Amino acid sequence: MHIPIILVIVAGVSVGVVAGFLLSKKIGAKHLEGAKAQSEKLLREALQEAEQTKREKLSEARDEIFKLRQDTEKEIKERRGELQRSERRLEQKEENYDRKLEKISQKEEEIRNRENNLEKRMKEVEALRQEQVSRLEEVAQMSREDARDILLREVEQDAQHVIGLRLKELEEKAKREAERKSREIIVTAVQRCAVEHTSDIAVSTVALPSDEMKGRIIGREGRNIRAFESLTGVDLIVDDTPEAVTLSSFDPVRREIARLSLERLIVDGRIHPARIEELVEKAGREVEEKIIEAGEEALLETGIKNMNNEMVRILGSLKLRYSYGQNALKHSLEVSHVSGIMAAELGLDEDLARRAGLLHDIGKAVDHKIEGPHALIGADLAKRYNESPVVINAIASHHEDVEQQSVYDVIVAAADAVSASRPGARRESLDAYVRRLEKLEELAKSFNGVSKAYAIQAGREVRVVVASSVTEEGIINKLAWDIARKIEEEMKYPGQIKVTVTKEIRSVEYAK
Repeated sequence: MHIPIILVIVAGVSVGVVAGFLLSKKIGAKHLEGAKAQSEKLLREALQEAEQTKREKLSEARDEIFKLRQDTEKEIKERRGELQRSERRLEQKEENYDRKLEKISQKEEEIRNRENNLEKRMKEVEALRQEQVSRLEEVAQMSREDARDILLREVEQDAQHVIGLRLKELEEKAKREAERKSREIIVTAVQRCAVEHTSDIAVSTVALPSDEMKGRIIGREGRNIRAFESLTGVDLIVDDTPEAVTLSSFDPVRREIARLSLERLIVDGRIHPARIEELVEKAGREVEEKIIEAGEEALLETGIKNMNNEMVRILGSLKLRYSYGQNALKHSLEVSHVSGIMAAELGLDEDLARRAGLLHDIGKAVDHKIEGPHALIGADLAKRYNESPVVINAIASHHEDVEQQSVYDVIVAAADAVSASRPGARRESLDAYVRRLEKLEELAKSFNGVSKAYAIQAGREVRVVVASSVTEEGIINKLAWDIARKIEEEMKYPGQIKVTVTKEIRSVEYAK
């Protein structure tokens, strides 16, 4: 029973499966046909859209090509026009060159014609000269050689006369130059011990509480003063000057030691050889310390480094040295600063210029011990203590004792002149100052045509007034030059003196 039912069920299932398969196949075929139709439709639309895009792009490309063609044609036209203009300019230049060449050819032809004419005229002139020489020989009854000999003898006589005058003038000039040079040498020698400046260079005065102290300073049979002078190397002058004694020495260091020792002896009151020796030794140590300190302060102020210790000590001793009332160390510092400023303005080594300026007068610290100009003495010191050749030559040449070789030599010499010639730098006595002004005015008035002369600006300028009869400008310029040269020859002065020559014109009227 059960088997037939099972068979029926199996058969039914099989039929259902077959039927489902056939049905699904039919449905899939329909879907496939619909998908094919849809894809064909999409393909046709894509082809249409692509065709449309193609036509649009082609249209845009044609427009772009047309525009580029127009731009290119326009640029070609502009370049063609520019080329045409360039061709016209070249043609005009060629025409101008042709005209110039033609003019040059004409001028050359004219020059050749002039040369030919000049040559003909020169031949005519030579013929006339020969004819005149022949006539002159006939009239003078002598040949050209005889006339030339006579003329040469006369010219030789005249030349001998002129040469004699010239030799006499040169001889007088040589004498004047020798006198001027000898005066300079004497002034250089006297500078160290000149009477007008002795107080600045060689003398120190020590005040006393009373004149009774003079006897104690001298001591029994002069033993105190002899001990003091032998220990210090300084002359102690006890004269009639009230309540004062004088210390005299060309060595500023010794003089300073003696001054300190004497002042302390006076304050202490115990004046005898042993005490003198003790205080002199103590003062010597203190002065040495002050000298080294002054040298180190100078290096610090100028920013200079790496200098030999002995050179520093010698530099510091310039603090005790004076020249024409100007402290040598302060002067050296001024020259150092001015030299550095000049070098900086010129784009040079500022440190090197300051070093050369600071050491330029180092020889003055020992010139009382060594013979010779202080510039050369200082150069030897600098060489001994391994200064650079530039610094050595700047020291040696700042007073033209040797030839200047570098721009630093010129800078140091100029800075030295600036420091020495500034107002107030160097003191001179009232009498010497007045004499200098009077000498300036006398020199100016000694020239012909000068009516008045005034020394102004503390003797740094002289105003010269010429008479109204002098009208030519060249004469006034020559007069100023002559006065300046005469001042250079006959006067000694710091810095420079300006000579101003003016013409005086006066017009007087009266109001009635």
